[in-house]
Amino acid sequence: MLDVEPETSEPVSPPRVSLHTVIDARWIFPQISGIGLYTRELLRHLPGLDGSVRYTVLFDRPEVMEREREGTGAGAASNVGARLVPWGLFSPVSQARLPGLLRRLETRVYHSPNYMMPYLAFAPGGRGPVRAVVTIHDLIPLLFPQYTPRAMKTRFLPVFRLVIREAARRATRILVPSRSTAEDVVRELRIPADRRGDVVVTPEAANPVFRPDPDVRPAGPVVLFVGRRDPYKNLPALVRAFARVLREVPAARLVVVGPPDARYPEAEAAAREVRLGDAVEWRGYVDGPGLVRAYREAAVFALPSRYEGFGLPVIEAMACGTPVVCGNGSSLPEVAGDAAALVPPDDEGEIAAAVVRVLTDPAHAAALRERGLHRAAQFSWERTARLTLDAYRAAAG
Repeated sequence: MLDVEPETSEPVSPPRVSLHTVIDARWIFPQISGIGLYTRELLRHLPGLDGSVRYTVLFDRPEVMEREREGTGAGAASNVGARLVPWGLFSPVSQARLPGLLRRLETRVYHSPNYMMPYLAFAPGGRGPVRAVVTIHDLIPLLFPQYTPRAMKTRFLPVFRLVIREAARRATRILVPSRSTAEDVVRELRIPADRRGDVVVTPEAANPVFRPDPDVRPAGPVVLFVGRRDPYKNLPALVRAFARVLREVPAARLVVVGPPDARYPEAEAAAREVRLGDAVEWRGYVDGPGLVRAYREAAVFALPSRYEGFGLPVIEAMACGTPVVCGNGSSLPEVAGDAAALVPPDDEGEIAAAVVRVLTDPAHAAALRERGLHRAAQFSWERTARLTLDAYRAAAG
């Protein structure tokens, strides 16, 4: 194990320590996923809220550790240290060794940004000497296994059900991104009535880089999708709906941003079936400035998901001033408010009609743009970090 301390040009007196929290940043992969982005933003915002709270951040990849320490600014914070461990998230060795490491580090609170954590380190009921805070982003494999048919969590559903219920049973606080997910967690994970106050909503937000640029205008009637290919994202339905859009707006283009996934070829098959040809562009994984530019160059962002724990791309698109069409179920109405056109996710005619209206009705598009900018401004990662820090303090007792 390599213990990496913050680099400073001259000695710095350690802050008064009131709470030592270990954040498991092994969920930040070389390619940033939604959970990695969430973890990154916590690292960016938590250290500056209270210098008396000390953090140790766990990584298992040295290149990711250096990138995140520099990119988030956490490496320069006097109350943050980093620790490189040789065990992956899902390694049995991690389950065996991490509890001892947490004790040696004199940890009071351990935060896992997802359901996997060292279960034996925490007493059932969340009242042991080391307290756990766990973030549960959604329960899609439990609620709708048909929407993730080839995912490991679905293929080994009894194991996933066991470990996520055990995480909820042993965590002192359970963080969720929306009220919709909170209701799912309470119901599906059988949270006792006297512990339902331990489920805390900490909404996500768009990074400030997602904002309008007056010098970048939509590159024509571009319809943008950002996300994975899992069936719950409902991309094949959008592809087929887009074929209807082309009948009304022949110049329209569909741009799909997200990593290809050989497990789910249905969207590409749908594009061939309806003969979209060059009208659809598969860009693959895009991060950073490329993703911001994709939102800015789109005339409309479409996410007809059947289920989302939060739906961060909706807020990112709104923050860039891009009108949004999205599904009308799960957390999406809660997140979008009145700032998006909400559609039944499996009604391809409704999806197409909503997209066509944005592309052909400038007043409607402008209204969605203004409402979206206002809506996105109501979410911030600083607020998320403050709510998370409050949860650490409550967990510590």
